[in-house]
Amino acid sequence: MKNQACSTSIVLVIIYCLLLVKGLQACNPSGNIRGRKAPQGQCNQENDSDCCSPGKLYPIYRCSPSVSGHTKATLTINSFAKGGDGGGPSECDNQYHPDNEPVVALSTGWYSRGSRCLKYINVYGNGNSVKAKVVDECDSTMGCDSDHDYQPPCANNIVDASKAVWEALGVSENSNDWGYMDIYWSDA
Repeated sequence: MKNQACSTSIVLVIIYCLLLVKGLQACNPSGNIRGRKAPQGQCNQENDSDCCSPGKLYPIYRCSPSVSGHTKATLTINSFAKGGDGGGPSECDNQYHPDNEPVVALSTGWYSRGSRCLKYINVYGNGNSVKAKVVDECDSTMGCDSDHDYQPPCANNIVDASKAVWEALGVSENSNDWGYMDIYWSDA
């Protein structure tokens, strides 16, 4: 009887520890920022980008979900070209990239202070895959200012991709998925 009670206690402790670790791995908002109105002509809405709404609270994240060999994410579209909706040059190489180059920006947690800069990831979606180079951070901690083209902060699960990535995945610009699609990714 003692052995059974001891075994049950051990199992309960293990389950509690697993739940605690799982809770520590959760990525919850770190706070909010308040939207500001962009000066006339300062919010670039190429690719249907959102502009911050004055007074609206936007969640910020300093983390992203855990990375695995098959990490679930949301694919969004971005122009990394000069004058595109991505704003300034890419963080990793201080360069602009044409829309026909397969490049991505990752949410702050996945960008991991630049540890993935100029490395490749595999993006899986629409029954296809493409290898893309990480050139930028999709900032989950800041937004609604001139540095971020007066766009809200990125969510914590974003792979922001050039048109080349979307085209390689076989997504038509006329598709309902164009611009916002569930995908999986992994380090290449």
